[in-house]
Amino acid sequence: MNLKRRVVFAAIIALGAIAVSTSSCHKDHNSPPATMTFYDTLGGTTMVNDPAHSGTMIEKGRLGLRTVVDSAIFIIAGDKEINGYFTVLLSEVGQGNLSGFQALSKNLTDFLCVATGAKDFTYTGKNMTDAHNPSANTRISMKVAADDFDQFVVDVAASAKKNGLTDAMIARVGALLNSLKTTVVQR
Repeated sequence: MNLKRRVVFAAIIALGAIAVSTSSCHKDHNSPPATMTFYDTLGGTTMVNDPAHSGTMIEKGRLGLRTVVDSAIFIIAGDKEINGYFTVLLSEVGQGNLSGFQALSKNLTDFLCVATGAKDFTYTGKNMTDAHNPSANTRISMKVAADDFDQFVVDVAASAKKNGLTDAMIARVGALLNSLKTTVVQR
């Protein structure tokens, strides 16, 4: 082996040794383990097949939240106490138009993904005050009353239970939703 090749070979070995020793030196053995987000407990970023879209993958945490959201929308649609808020959506679905349902599902799922700690999604919908005010959002029929908000939380909890969330997880979802009550309730 000529001198030039030996120098290059030695340099490559030295760089490899430095890289290995540097990466092992940066690990802090005294740091606590990373805290799991609520999104992580729901399945996190593990990729799974999306049953609604054949041949595509979805994060398991997002799939779980979307499943709860979609089920909750159907529960709310059948709940005579609060379905009057969604007359536009119910009319569209009754006519076979699912675009509003799909948009609502995506917005709520995005919101919950972000709120539970997902890093790969962004909520781009209206703020909670505008989203629940008919003068800013023509898709909602009236301003939300406190008892109707409470019924909404009950319906979402029923959906979460139906979709296999534990009581502890349901309590976390309820706490998350209740943290929004002051901005959602406007009458």
